[in-house]
Amino acid sequence: MESETPLYPPAKGMFDHLCTPWRWDYLRKNGGEEGCLFCLDERADEAGIIAKADQVYVILNRYPYNNGHLMIVPYRHIASLDHFSEAEQIDFMNILSKAIQCLQNAYQPEGYNLGANIGAAAGAGIPGHFHMHVVPRWSGDTSFMSVSAAARVIPEGLPDTAAKLREIWSQLV
Repeated sequence: MESETPLYPPAKGMFDHLCTPWRWDYLRKNGGEEGCLFCLDERADEAGIIAKADQVYVILNRYPYNNGHLMIVPYRHIASLDHFSEAEQIDFMNILSKAIQCLQNAYQPEGYNLGANIGAAAGAGIPGHFHMHVVPRWSGDTSFMSVSAAARVIPEGLPDTAAKLREIWSQLV
């Protein structure tokens, strides 16, 4: 008699598999046939938007690596930085600078990771719409949970993060 393959293989540690069923609707709705997560229209997550400029906007990452994890996104649906117009490039860099200032005022990080995954092969979750991650970092910010369970612990809720960053952003403009 053949044994059935278990739905989840036996766990080696407490958090080998973390089920996140609440993400399914989000991923299906925003990454599938229903449209692009980053194209601002009736599906847009306005609650996560921190600031808007002429060519780009700043939004919280709904599944952050650290508190204050932002993304800078052009309004135009373009796949790569090399497709930016000159106006988009200028607006993007100005907003990136303000995003770092805002995060510095809010959280006093010791450094930043800036990154863009361009194309599916590079790990882009939404390969058709360019976006850059701005992740504040601190020395020793690798927590016990990340090391032992490969899980992130974000101590501040996204609504609180959004309110804090919007207030600081308004003071920078």
